[in-house]
Parts: sequence; structure tokens; C-alpha cells
Amino acid sequence: MSVSVSWRAGTRWGLLAMACLAAVIAVGVAAAVPYSATAPVLATPGTSPFANCTADNPSVQQQFSTLYPNAEVEPRASVNPTNSQNIVTEYQQDRWNDGGSRGLVASVTTNGGASWHRVVVPGTAKCSGGIYDRASDPWVSFAPNGDLYAISLSFDVFDTNNAILVSKSTNGGDTWSAPVAVAADDTNGLDKESITADPHDSNFVYAVWDRFVSPPGFPPSEQGRLHARSYVQQAFFSRTTNGGVTWSAPRVAYNPGTHAGTIGSIINVLPDGTLVDGFIQFADHKRPLRGVQIAVIRSTDKGLSWSRTATIVSPIDPTFPGPTDPDTGALIRSGGLPDFAVDPASGKLYAVWEDDATTPGIDEIRFSQSTDGGLTWSTPVKINQTPTSVPIGDQQAFTPSVKVAADGTVGVTYYDFRNNTPSAGLTTDFWFIHCHASCTRAGNWSEETHVAGPFDEEQAPDARGLFLGDYMGLVTVGNTFTPIFGEGISRAQGNPTDLFSSSVHP
Repeated sequence: MSVSVSWRAGTRWGLLAMACLAAVIAVGVAAAVPYSATAPVLATPGTSPFANCTADNPSVQQQFSTLYPNAEVEPRASVNPTNSQNIVTEYQQDRWNDGGSRGLVASVTTNGGASWHRVVVPGTAKCSGGIYDRASDPWVSFAPNGDLYAISLSFDVFDTNNAILVSKSTNGGDTWSAPVAVAADDTNGLDKESITADPHDSNFVYAVWDRFVSPPGFPPSEQGRLHARSYVQQAFFSRTTNGGVTWSAPRVAYNPGTHAGTIGSIINVLPDGTLVDGFIQFADHKRPLRGVQIAVIRSTDKGLSWSRTATIVSPIDPTFPGPTDPDTGALIRSGGLPDFAVDPASGKLYAVWEDDATTPGIDEIRFSQSTDGGLTWSTPVKINQTPTSVPIGDQQAFTPSVKVAADGTVGVTYYDFRNNTPSAGLTTDFWFIHCHASCTRAGNWSEETHVAGPFDEEQAPDARGLFLGDYMGLVTVGNTFTPIFGEGISRAQGNPTDLFSSSVHP
């Protein structure tokens, strides 16, 4: 996220923008299938490739910012449809406390996650040969032909220039093209982009992001300010129809109106080709926020036009700041963003997010699904299995990711504090939970599989809260789930965080 527009004051989203008896029996049997996780594998071997970089003037930046060398955070991942052993995750390398990193790096595996090697994605920031000081919000997506696309929010700290950059790899992530600027301006108002390659046509790739401008209609050089007389943060869209050779001019996909915004857009493609963009939308009149919802819009023409009105998946508590350290009260920067996934066989859409709907002030993982392409959504249910027998502050669960296996199993990962031991720092674990059918019933979600931990999250960078990332990575190969996730390691030893992978399978 960029320094000036991310984590705006107020709340988490302000901070972010600042059937029959036989079927029942079958469900019960299916839900009992246990899943196990392999031991975590280090996905970020070696030291930072930017350790000796001076191109971004780190000594000057450190006069007003704190750098966390060797901190790898916020991974997103994709699996090659032409070679299921080839998985690529991209992440921020060397995180700054007030936004962004020194550049984006990819970790590549060609043996299904048994081992990984790192590749600097060139041109995302000055330390990788680019023109911008910092890079953030990594995201990757494989096309059906094996082409891989990566997207970056790249920005300066000494001026207001920023851009949405797209890079391409044609060899599974081992080498990358020079990035293409899909959007660039001097508002410093671009944020939270993602990229989705169309699973049905390798020529089509879709990019979405948020752009904050205040007041609307002022020249692009006008620096946006949240508390101006009016502002808007719209969802913008661009696409390529020729495999990344050219990209369409950015245009507004969804306008929430003035004193309102969107953040965290993610496009999923349904089996019939319909695009569904899910995000958080918020509205306020100065302060406080008066409404926050998980919402979606749709396009039936590959992004040429979008529904004018968003469909609400669920309202969420606009006053809840997100999880906190139960021992110190410090903010845990979990992002608070929803994640979405589609079952390519059935077309069902799934959404997961954080909220405190059951116990005010205690983060939980909520779930909803749509069986009609995002037009209607089920009543949300709490799905995390964090025990209520532990102290209430240790019941918090956060940073969910969701994916669908080949047999239709829905898998979700998240963190919680159930094993917190204050004398050992902020003890944190990473979990996997799954559902085979009738997932709108909370009781059909399995007992969890422990993936990793415990680790001390207090070792993570303090980036307006202890920060492992606004999201994590999760992919599927057949019926196996592969999460890529961060753990706190040791600030004292100069290694605040590392990323790991595991295989979770029945």
C-alpha cells in the first residue's frame, strides 16, 4: 500500500482506505474425512537479494521510515495449469513500516513445493531496476497456456508518482519481462490491485485496483485527502485481449459515490465466462464510517461493462478495528479484506472474511456462498473452530484464504491465538479447515488441521500493526491444498519473517 493513502484513520477499513436424508448422511460421512499437513517447507531460502542495494536511497528513507531487512510478507500464489508441480508465489521483500517494500520477489517450485528458489521480479522498484522507490500488494495468476502474470503497486516516497505494473513470465516464473504500466499518475491514490488470468482463454487477463481522488473531477495532480469536502475511491479495471501485449485504458468498473469507496477487488471467472469482482465497500460522512459491506459486481462481456449496483454479500461491523495482541493491546494488521473463490465445476462462489459478529471485539472467520453467479448469497456463518474455552482475547481468528479442490471440497486457512503463551511472545498458529457439502451449515465444517506454529507474531514487522500480510497464498492441485504463509522468526537475528509452504491433503 502507498504511504499516503493506506490505513486511513478511523476503523480497519478506514485504515485500509487509512436436502434429503441420504444427502444429510452423506454429508456427515464426507465431513469426517481427516486432512493432514506436511511439515512446513521454507519458501524463501537465503538472505534478501536487496541487501546491498542503494538505488532507493535507504539511508535517506530511514530518516523517516523503519526498514525491516529480510522480512518477507504478504504472499499470493498460483499453480501452472500445464505443470501442476510448478507453483509460484510472489511477496514483498524487505518491508517498510509505513508502506511497501524494497521490491517484489517470486519463489518458484517445480516439484510441488518440496523445495523453492527465489527470483527477483524486475522493474517493480529501484532495487530491481525500476523507477519507483517501493513496491507493494503482490499478486500472480497463471493463464491456461502456462503464461504467468504478476502485478505490483509501485510508488515513490519523495513525490506522489505511483503506478500499477504488470509483468509476464513464459517459463514458469524463472524469468520475467520488463513491467508494463497499466495505470500511472501523480495522485499517489492507487491501491490494492489484483490480477486474474481468464481460465478459459489465455489471451484475456484482468486487472483491478482502487483509485482515491478528492475532490472528484479535480486534475490528476490534485493529491487526494480523505477529509476534503468530497472524495471517492472507485474500483478501476483494465484488461488485455492479446496475452499482455497491450492493455486497455483504465476505466471505472464501479463507482460507490462520493464519501464512499471500495478496496480489495478480486476477480473470479465463472464457468460461463462471467466475471465477478468482490471487494469491501464503505461509506462515511467525514467520520465515523456509516456502512461497510462485502459486495460484488458482475460483468457478462469480459469486463466491457459492469453492473451499476453492487450486490451485498454481508454487512460487517464498521467500528471494529480488527484483531489485537491479547497481551499488549497492540494492533494486528490482518488487512480485514475478504477472499473469494469459484468452483470451476459447479460455478459456486465462496467468500470468507473477518468480522466480530458473534462476540463484539473478537475476530472470527465468516463464510457465505452463492449458487447463482453472485446474484444472491447465503446467510453468513462462523466457521473457524478456535475453542471458546481459551481466554477471550486468544479466540481471535484472522487473515482467511479460500480455495476449492477438484472434488468440490472448500478449504480455508487462517491464523489464531488459541495456544498463546504471553511469556513466549504472541504465540500464533496457522490452521486449515474444510467442508465437503452444505457449507452454509456451520456444523459441516471439519475440525481443523494444524498447519504450522506456534510462532511469535511479535517478531513480525510493525507496519501500523504487526504485519504478516493483508492476505496469504492458497492453491489447489487435484484434492491437495498448498498454502503459502508467513511466520514471525526473530527481529534480533535480523530475520523478522519467513514464508513457508505445506501440502494439506485427505
